[in-house]
Amino acid sequence: MIDIGLSKMALIGAVALVVIGPEKLPRVARTVGTLLGKAQRYVSDVKAEVNRSMELDELRKMKETVETAARDVEKSVHETSSSLEKDWREATDFDGDSGSDSPGTAYDSYSTVTPVYKHPGKNFRLKRGAVPQWYKARSRVRTKVQSGAARVARFRPKRFH
Repeated sequence: MIDIGLSKMALIGAVALVVIGPEKLPRVARTVGTLLGKAQRYVSDVKAEVNRSMELDELRKMKETVETAARDVEKSVHETSSSLEKDWREATDFDGDSGSDSPGTAYDSYSTVTPVYKHPGKNFRLKRGAVPQWYKARSRVRTKVQSGAARVARFRPKRFH
């Protein structure tokens, strides 16, 4: 910002000490420091705003170029599809008169039947299969609820008297 050397700062400090006086110098220095800080923040805010506006302009230009490219691609796809449909109609036309057929008559020969809904026949309340008791016993599947105390008592080691 301002290029001030150490000798110039000492000279300005000595003049300020003589003019303002030693009692008011710290308060004046604090005020000058806060004003310089505010000025620096204002300058940085202005720079940031200018940068944002420049980026926004660049983004607008980029958006316009992307939109025009998308329009060009859409137009070329539309032209290609229309020429493909035209070539397809000419290739599949067996009668020789392509002007008499209206578009969509080739699809009229196929009937579009929607399938009828059929209930799957599942009922979550009914169990389809049951596991036999002998299999549960063999694989040690719990079939009855047992409290924690009963389980401890069941597996407690036997005492020998």
